[in-house]
Amino acid sequence: MYVKGENQIFRTSLKKFLEKEAYPYYDEWEAERIIPRDFWRKMGSNGFLAPHLNEEYGGMETDFGFSVILIEELERVGAGLIGVSNHNDIVVPYLDTFGSEEQKKRWLPGCITGEKITAIAMTEPGTGSDLANIKTKAIRDGDHYIVNGEKTFITNGIHADLVVVACKTSTNEGHKGISLLVVEQGTKGFTKGKTLNKIGLHCQDTAELIFEDAKVPASNLLGEEGRGFYYLMEKLQQERLVVSIQAQAAAEKMLELTVDYVKERSAFGQTISKFQNTQFKIAKLATEIELGRTFLDKLIVNHMENKQIVKEVSMAKWWVTEMTKRVAAQCIQLFGGYGYMEEYEIARRYRDAPVSAIYAGTNEIMKLIIAKKMTL
Repeated sequence: MYVKGENQIFRTSLKKFLEKEAYPYYDEWEAERIIPRDFWRKMGSNGFLAPHLNEEYGGMETDFGFSVILIEELERVGAGLIGVSNHNDIVVPYLDTFGSEEQKKRWLPGCITGEKITAIAMTEPGTGSDLANIKTKAIRDGDHYIVNGEKTFITNGIHADLVVVACKTSTNEGHKGISLLVVEQGTKGFTKGKTLNKIGLHCQDTAELIFEDAKVPASNLLGEEGRGFYYLMEKLQQERLVVSIQAQAAAEKMLELTVDYVKERSAFGQTISKFQNTQFKIAKLATEIELGRTFLDKLIVNHMENKQIVKEVSMAKWWVTEMTKRVAAQCIQLFGGYGYMEEYEIARRYRDAPVSAIYAGTNEIMKLIIAKKMTL
């Protein structure tokens, strides 16, 4: 399980770090619409970036239990820190699993120190969950690929030094022509649009990426040409588990905030927590949150044992994120008018919750996957 002694030492160390380097500045980051790169470097110097990587690249060879701790504690600070988990447990694993030894030696040390921030670019302006129909093309020209296309809603898009780009490298229709190219910051023909103005996740830098005859070395091909779709499918189990853990941690934090508030706020001569309506709502939320935690803990263990749990992770992704949206709505209601005020954290949490049901595959797609796995 992921609660053994060394894990708890790691969690304590991480909490102390975040109390000093993140909590005091989070509102400032939200207002500025970006997390400073200096924070990433501090995360790296303290061993909190990609600790699962092999020691030869600078990692600590930790198991996924350490990733769970990072995901949970970062979410407790604020959902805008999802970019760190995106780097640690979604993008870097592509480089580690499918990269050549030369690529790993070139890129992974910087991913651990925070000198290289990563992103993955799948979504396009006209293509969301339908990855087989992406339009971005990469045509081989000698020792390079010439890349043309646009990507949007890219997490870490502004800061990214390395972008794993899903693109078509052949005329094969559907998924068979998709490959993954690593495009580096400074590549001629590669530009970043402005930070997208989102409803929530204000400090998380999300951007459009534009490729106009971008000249990418053929040596930046990740794995084999034409295998990109299969690589993406292989890693989506962990990506969706990461989102589920984030959503669960957010729900737990919102309930904690709300319980504290209703115990302090008085109306009609007593605290709000004494009203039966409040007690029933809190009891219901607490029960749903506990059910989510129990299911997720089981999946985390199964994932750490390398079991194929695509169906179950899809279930968790849609149910937990929908539960989190319900929690957000009920909690802000219990705060009354104060819940609508920006100085109360619940307002931010309420804005940040809905997107978890959209990214990493919409919840409608999750239900399709579940149905397919049930051979319906």
